[in-house]
Amino acid sequence: MPGYLQETDALKKLGIDEVIIYCVNDGAVMDAWSKDQGTDKQTFVTLMGDPSAVFTKTIGMEMIHPGPYGVGIIGRCKRFALYVEDGTVKLVKVSERSDDPAGDDDPSATLAPAMIQAIKELDPLQKMEL
Repeated sequence: MPGYLQETDALKKLGIDEVIIYCVNDGAVMDAWSKDQGTDKQTFVTLMGDPSAVFTKTIGMEMIHPGPYGVGIIGRCKRFALYVEDGTVKLVKVSERSDDPAGDDDPSATLAPAMIQAIKELDPLQKMEL
């Protein structure tokens, strides 16, 4: 999340209206995380919970890989980022490898700099640096 907060200006220049960060967790945990990160005082980054993983399962992002042990709870959400424009998913990035199903060792594909670059590459003429 810190990278998305740091890159707010760059994301807005690309026409991004809002960044939504969600986890398979309950609303109370997400509210506490929002307060801890200071996102409760602004409207660009919104945190949401998916306590029963309905959304996560619906979009095929449930992490069902059984290991390695350190990845945490089976059924959590994969580390991914979507770029959605007018209700249409334009870009999907997932940080996972066979030896790192949670993307914990290398989350770079889903971090703000990678998403900014990927969005620019979707339509380079429209997304040129101002």
